[in-house]
Amino acid sequence: MLSNFLIGLREGLEAGLIVGILVAYLIKISRRDVLPRLWMGIGAAIAISLATGAILTWGPYGLSFQGQEILGGALSILAVILVTWMIFWMGSHARSLKGELQSKLDAAVAGAGLGIVVVGFVSVGREGVETALFIWASVNSGANAVVGTVSAIVGILVSVVIAYLIYRGLVRINLSKFFTWTGLFLILVAAGVLSYGIGDLQEAGVVAGHSQIAFSLATAIPPSSWYGTILSGLFNFTPEPTWLQFIAWLAYLIVITTLFLRRVGGGRAAIATDAPVANTATTPIVASNPI
Repeated sequence: MLSNFLIGLREGLEAGLIVGILVAYLIKISRRDVLPRLWMGIGAAIAISLATGAILTWGPYGLSFQGQEILGGALSILAVILVTWMIFWMGSHARSLKGELQSKLDAAVAGAGLGIVVVGFVSVGREGVETALFIWASVNSGANAVVGTVSAIVGILVSVVIAYLIYRGLVRINLSKFFTWTGLFLILVAAGVLSYGIGDLQEAGVVAGHSQIAFSLATAIPPSSWYGTILSGLFNFTPEPTWLQFIAWLAYLIVITTLFLRRVGGGRAAIATDAPVANTATTPIVASNPI
């Protein structure tokens, strides 16, 4: 599914850029000796991310139907909260990310050796757990879990290649536009995940209104049709949403999109009014001779 591919691509690229900055800075300050500790932290972060995905995938099977619906609904809503925070965080910190990571590394190198492990673990682990949770929520609401999971893995693999090429200075991509457009797409995906999570809670009886259908698009967009399947796979389209699902979907879409566009536009305006600086939106964050 395209949505899971883009989730894996965006989150993987964020993590890849972070790793590239950390590695490049340690090389620049001639501290290759602490690289193994950094990789240890990154490896632990990847292991935690995989463990999170495994627990989410196989953990709920022992629960009752109601328990599964409650857990699925709650985790879907949590995934929406995390991915929304991630979209806004990257919009606010993308241009200052390099300096923030360097400051953390300076403090870690000056302190105990465990600090390097922690920097690598926290920097990458946050992205990994968010990715595992959001992909699980998206796959859990879709019809084909295998396709969704494989799509996410392909997206992550592609992001690794892109991040490496950026690190080596072989490609230039407009990261500002990339994160803006993928952010808008993920907002649309998250709105569908939110609606699906509310539907789970309604089926479990935790939230009222399960029988209050707002409208039906089943005739115009049959769920079994090819376009119905695409809409369901990409955006968790529900042909017969309840009133609460529809209101939550619409409110989230309008409010978050408006705030996101203001944040992105405000950041560009602030940069335009500052003293002349290099246009980092069209240059790689990490190059072959970085930092």
